[in-house]
Amino acid sequence: MKRRAALALCLVLAFRLSLPPARAEDRVFFTAADAYVLPLSDDTMPFWSGGYIYIASSVFTGAARESLGVSQVLDSGQEWVVLYSGSGGRSLTFNLSDSYALDNASNAYYPGALRRNGTVFVPASTVSRYFGLDYSVIQVERGSLVWVRQPGYNMPDKLFADAAQYSMESVYSDYIRAKEDPAGGGAPGGNALPSAPAGTQDPAAGLEGKRVALCLKAGSDAASMADALAAYNAGAAFFFTPEEMERQGGTLRRLTAQGQGVGILADAGDPDRTVAEQLEAGNAALCRAACAKTRLAYIQGGGPQDLQSAEEAGFRCLRPELDRSEKPLRSASDAQGLVLRLSAWRGDAAVWLGDSAGPAGLRAFLSAAAEAGGTCTAYREVGLG
Repeated sequence: MKRRAALALCLVLAFRLSLPPARAEDRVFFTAADAYVLPLSDDTMPFWSGGYIYIASSVFTGAARESLGVSQVLDSGQEWVVLYSGSGGRSLTFNLSDSYALDNASNAYYPGALRRNGTVFVPASTVSRYFGLDYSVIQVERGSLVWVRQPGYNMPDKLFADAAQYSMESVYSDYIRAKEDPAGGGAPGGNALPSAPAGTQDPAAGLEGKRVALCLKAGSDAASMADALAAYNAGAAFFFTPEEMERQGGTLRRLTAQGQGVGILADAGDPDRTVAEQLEAGNAALCRAACAKTRLAYIQGGGPQDLQSAEEAGFRCLRPELDRSEKPLRSASDAQGLVLRLSAWRGDAAVWLGDSAGPAGLRAFLSAAAEAGGTCTAYREVGLG
């Protein structure tokens, strides 16, 4: 009985491998390498076989190669492929005629590579186990996402999928356009994608070349926000109340070392302390935590007189071009909304987010802004960094 079941399973898998490329309405497999969502095509789309998820060996090329630390050498006849890590001197050779891979000490690793639609695919489990990578298969709106990454990527699968939603929608749109207009150069296996119809423009194109200074009210998730910024080599400004500065000394030290903007959040409506007293208390706490002082301040609820008094005392008060504190930034759709708003804005902009942002939403925005050609920079005492 077990033998018949195994044979039936093999036949089903063989049938699946022979299926034609997915139609536009079919569910798809995305691939992500660290923070990169890779282009989507029928030729390189991951698939399941024999209980293993297979990914195209071409994942280990380009920017993804640099991020993962693993490179590909492909035989011109596609009879074998070698994956290697330059730093560790480790390599895996996949011969398409064998069901296993060999390392540089001739140890065997199962399963081996497969060829599908003329592309060489390698099992994610074999590669990850050998090179010390992590991988996940995550269910997403349009199908599944295979996420391969360096170890220690401190982000749950669901949060990463949410943050990558904008990028997945972008590559999916390119994929659909290529399938609908194969003569335009975007047929499966081609390198070029069809251009947008005449007279149309990517609504996010207006962000290209702009500098955006995100300004946040620092709370208990400030360290996670700093993780997101570091992952995208981006800048922002964090405004702490004096009380938060007392509680988050470690985060303050990290932010100053990371080059992020740090400011004092003062409440003009505080019945117990004046704005000047709050600014003084904030700088005293910052000095104790990080041996530093700041002249950057945001006066919440302050009128012109409060701002003038603070500036006469030597502080630079944040006057944001956009106030988005009432609009959440906690999901990919929130991030897309902010990208479109900034695309319509003329010139650079400082954006006050208050406490409306979360780590997943911030990651989604940073990814979308980078794809649109915008730069996220820290707001400092002299303005945009």
